[in-house]
Amino acid sequence: MLLSIFIFTEDEVIEYDGELAADTLVEFIYDVLEDPVEIIDNSKELKGFKNLEEDIKLVGYFKNHKSDRKNLKLIYRVDYCISDFEAFADAAEEFHPHIKFFATFNAKVAKALELKLNEVDFYEPFIEDPMVIPGKPYTEKELVKFIEANDRPTLRKLQPHNMYEIWEDDIDGEHIIAFAEEADPDSFEFLETLKEVAEDNTDNPNLSIVWIDPDDFPLLLPHWEKTFGIDLSYPQIGVVDSEDADSVWMDMDDGEDLPSAEELEDWIEDVLSGKIDPDHDDDDDDDDDDDDDDDDDDDDDDDDDDDDDDDDDDDDDD
Repeated sequence: MLLSIFIFTEDEVIEYDGELAADTLVEFIYDVLEDPVEIIDNSKELKGFKNLEEDIKLVGYFKNHKSDRKNLKLIYRVDYCISDFEAFADAAEEFHPHIKFFATFNAKVAKALELKLNEVDFYEPFIEDPMVIPGKPYTEKELVKFIEANDRPTLRKLQPHNMYEIWEDDIDGEHIIAFAEEADPDSFEFLETLKEVAEDNTDNPNLSIVWIDPDDFPLLLPHWEKTFGIDLSYPQIGVVDSEDADSVWMDMDDGEDLPSAEELEDWIEDVLSGKIDPDHDDDDDDDDDDDDDDDDDDDDDDDDDDDDDDDDDDDDDD
């Protein structure tokens, strides 16, 4: 029986789609109880914002909580129009707590982030340079539409609170999965290469790499190693069929020969073009099995021929 968990707040119903563990669920509920928009008002809070790289995040610069929209009142001839910040906050409620929203009313903070007044920047996970959302001043609907069109990052981390949501969001039934332990020096080097490749390919809508840190899922390691036939004591990257878990993994010589950014990009291009495909790999395995069966049949036929020759020799002796 499938279990669904929904959290009801004052204005929203939020589905929890993560690991069924008490600590993970409680942490998620605490996130739900936080304000949808976090305010950045000083250098310490700015540093915290910059250090957050595992999630999609947006940041906007506004004059105040009631940023003026007199121009919209004149254009649309209405008596009331919500402020730029209020439109931003309303959009935040739609994605809370899965996507992080930040705002600042501080000109110095805005300057450090290279933000113009009433402008909103969209950051992909692990990508340093943001996208400026076009068309300011924004309505809530415009912000929501932009986010929904860009909510599948080029590189995203599988985390306990989002593991099922990410697994269900495959591309043509497949995932490109990278295992790398951030605390391990070799894995960290591989991860930095992976981030470099992701940054160079942010414009490719068909590329989304799922990074899994084995330290986050210790109980699943034996299952993954057995299912995929890999050793997770060193970095791995492969393409996995999301339905039957068939997979093909890049040869890295037991972690002794980590790929360069160029080699990794070439391998990914082969995956995206279909040159490397778990289904094709299955066909090759089936062909190998058929060849083995044919060889066995040939051996049996040879044995039968030898037996017949022996029988003929016996008859001649008689």
